[in-house]
Amino acid sequence: MSIDLDSFTMTEKEGLYKAVFSRRDVRSHFIDKKIPDDVLVKILNAAHHAPSVGFSQPWDFILIKNKTTKLKVKDSFTQEREKSISLLDNDSDRQDKYVRLKLEGILESDINICVTYDPERFGPFILGRTSIPETGEYSVCCAIQNLWLAARAEGIGVGWVSILSIEDLRKILAIPNRVKPIAYLCLGYVNKFEVRPDLERAGWLKRTILSKVIHFEDWNNTELNNWNNTNMMIQKLDDSSNK
Repeated sequence: MSIDLDSFTMTEKEGLYKAVFSRRDVRSHFIDKKIPDDVLVKILNAAHHAPSVGFSQPWDFILIKNKTTKLKVKDSFTQEREKSISLLDNDSDRQDKYVRLKLEGILESDINICVTYDPERFGPFILGRTSIPETGEYSVCCAIQNLWLAARAEGIGVGWVSILSIEDLRKILAIPNRVKPIAYLCLGYVNKFEVRPDLERAGWLKRTILSKVIHFEDWNNTELNNWNNTNMMIQKLDDSSNK
């Protein structure tokens, strides 16, 4: 693939932001349509071109179609979900809301992908990882985001199933002990992408406005004179989001 060093066109920019803002964690709406091999490979190649600390590329992708394997993973989800529900025994309203949530599409989606982290790839010395070891796992998360955005551009939904036992995944997928499962993803075509995230629509949580997560120069400053223009633009964005 050649690299175009010119600036993005307006259409290209709009396409990028459309993928970012319309990406969803998909748990439902999967349809019975196979992902073509060439599309799957494009998505995987986009993931593989993510940035990584020390160019370590510490990710692997386990592709899963077998229903028996999916059923084993679904069993792990069911067990872990029951544990999560029990943690809300003292909050019946939130527990009832949790029980009603659709939190995975393991069986409904066409392909499942387990994304893993190998800390020993090109190791033991990885440039840039010596002070902050977690940057290896952060690199894998960058690959996952690349995959997610590429899938959205292809009209394919992705759901991250985090209510799973890591040890169960190791056993089911024969993952070596040195390798850590980071994400279990469900991929498939969908009949629609929701305008708002599922948990926001269900009233679980609201999206935090941008100004609440911005600090200027240090943690203690949420407003500074030399950042006035930026701050005003953020406030304007927040105001329009609340309408």
